[in-house]
Amino acid sequence: MRAVVVHEFGPVDSHRIEEIAAPRPQPGEVVIDVHAIGVNFPDTLMVQGLYQKKPARPFTPGRDAAGVISAVGDGVSRFKPGDRVTALVTYGAYAEQCIAPESRCFLLPKGMDFVTAAGMTTSYLTAWVGLMVRGQYQTGEKVLVLGAAGGVGLAAVQIAKAKDAFVIGGDLTEEKRQLATTNGAVAAVDLSAGEIRESLRQQVFAVTGGQGVDIVMDPIGGDIFDAAIRTLAFAGRIICIGFVAGIPTARPNYFTVKNLTLAGLATDHYFDHRPELIQQAVTDIFKMHAAQEIAPAIMKTYSLESFQTALDLFAKKKSIGKIVLTTSRS
Repeated sequence: MRAVVVHEFGPVDSHRIEEIAAPRPQPGEVVIDVHAIGVNFPDTLMVQGLYQKKPARPFTPGRDAAGVISAVGDGVSRFKPGDRVTALVTYGAYAEQCIAPESRCFLLPKGMDFVTAAGMTTSYLTAWVGLMVRGQYQTGEKVLVLGAAGGVGLAAVQIAKAKDAFVIGGDLTEEKRQLATTNGAVAAVDLSAGEIRESLRQQVFAVTGGQGVDIVMDPIGGDIFDAAIRTLAFAGRIICIGFVAGIPTARPNYFTVKNLTLAGLATDHYFDHRPELIQQAVTDIFKMHAAQEIAPAIMKTYSLESFQTALDLFAKKKSIGKIVLTTSRS
């Protein structure tokens, strides 16, 4: 089968597609004939060796694989060959076939196509766990989503809207802010404004009548994180999802002034420690999708052979919504 193979960490354009042996499932695993692959920002970090987890080389990157199960290993009871699934793996999705633990596979609802499924898996699970579990969201609260036009950001906007939140989307360009508002944000704030530490608070307070927000969903970090803390209301929560703009420093005195909470999020850990929450999240996500309350905004699909082009959009900060790769099976 054909797969992207990383022999040594390096720039996106240093990696190639190769012909490698077809995978065989071990106990508790399934083999997926991949139709569609979700592209995520961490993919660009992993191939460069910049992600917190560094797989042994050689490896195939990619987290989201949607397709049809072609084989199952011993002990697998929830799936059988022919089942349509999506899977969230630690790596291995950029391939025509993918190995996945049974615990990381989810049966697709009837009518959900593979591109949609691949575009939802990591982004929507991350947004749901961040908002509902780490953020302890309560109906009607005010939620500020930073990087609101990105994969996780737009998922968070849609999910928060579906849960009756007052949603504010923050992003760098007018095009991205408009995408946030057309997907459920009641207002948008400009993250490119000067003196962001003060201007972000002024923008958010203007929209909320001076109250601030209850939850900040932050996949950006950097100076934006520091500015976002100042937008929180009493007992507000800021959820650290990612650090596109760098890893910030959190000063504890900020959190004592208004009884604030800082919560980190790494969705993968829930598969090991709270798998029931993952299943609850997937069930709710599929339910909201069936009700047409949420759906990934697929910016573009590329063939697996064009994976470099897709990943380069993240490096140039030109990605909007979700990007999906497709194989020859699609």
